[in-house]
Amino acid sequence: MAIKQGRMSDRIHQILSALLLREVADPRLRGVTVTEVELDPELVVAKIYVSALGDESREQDVMRGLQRAKGFLRRQLAKRIRLRTTPELFFFWDYTLDQAERINQIISKLEIPVEAEDDARRDS
Repeated sequence: MAIKQGRMSDRIHQILSALLLREVADPRLRGVTVTEVELDPELVVAKIYVSALGDESREQDVMRGLQRAKGFLRRQLAKRIRLRTTPELFFFWDYTLDQAERINQIISKLEIPVEAEDDARRDS
């Protein structure tokens, strides 16, 4: 990722997080967190990954709310960043936390034999 691309991704992340926290009135978007922003090299398309921490059941409502607020968010973004064109915003639900939780549950259910632990300690 180029330096400018990385800086702009971080800046868009900050701005959108603040807008969702303070300025968007839609109740569907309360508690929504921007987890990642990916910009294409031309800075024309921004993929915004979001999550409602601890409440994955809200995915459809949150995505509808974001689609409705997309124009407002893009206009506000245009006022706050200095780019020739404001990137088009595309929102995606971030499943990373769900996947990490599933992996942790699987690991916690593993039964590791005591012999394997003793062998590992001796080899260290």
